[in-house]
Amino acid sequence: MIALVGAQLVAQAPATPAAQPPATPAAKPPATPAAQPPAAATDPRTIPSGVPLPPGYLIGPEDVLSIVYWKDKDMSTEVAVRPDGRISVPLLNDIQAAGLTPEQLRERLTEDSKKYIEDPSVTVVVKVINSRKVFITGEVGKPGPYPLVAPMTVLQLIALAGGLRDYAQTKKIVIVRTENGRQTTYKFNYKDVSAGRKLQQNIELKPNDTIVVP
Repeated sequence: MIALVGAQLVAQAPATPAAQPPATPAAKPPATPAAQPPAAATDPRTIPSGVPLPPGYLIGPEDVLSIVYWKDKDMSTEVAVRPDGRISVPLLNDIQAAGLTPEQLRERLTEDSKKYIEDPSVTVVVKVINSRKVFITGEVGKPGPYPLVAPMTVLQLIALAGGLRDYAQTKKIVIVRTENGRQTTYKFNYKDVSAGRKLQQNIELKPNDTIVVP
């Protein structure tokens, strides 16, 4: 840059702009907490945890249930379903439970409790399932009853029972099932199924099925 001073030309360096301080980011407003859902009618801390229920589950003898009344400890109880399918609940005495879903039993308890409690709130929790069993007998490692709390096939039950013994007749295994008061048998060829053939024999078991391994 050339500047004229008096009668002389004087070279001047271009002015260097003053350094600017780094921009300070704008402060973010404090996060607004997410809206909380309204509190449930029943405090979850007072409800015991239950077991996962298999599809189509109905309460049966020997199952263990927790009956929880909201804000009424005297009515709350833990009971095992008796062989006659009934349970004993304070004030209500004997209530039919077997053959009902947990929701159906909850509705029945709620209705019957209205005689003694204003606007009762009842929860039914299944703690233990003992009523759903399958059986395996004969030439397996551990014959006996096994709980059926999740889908299970014939091959899975044989594995659970310790597998077949050396002298098991693998082509003559049968499943005995009672349907509508009548017994039905299904054939099971272990060698075929274990080799990936005729897999339709590997049926899903139902409560009270019995596998016979000769």
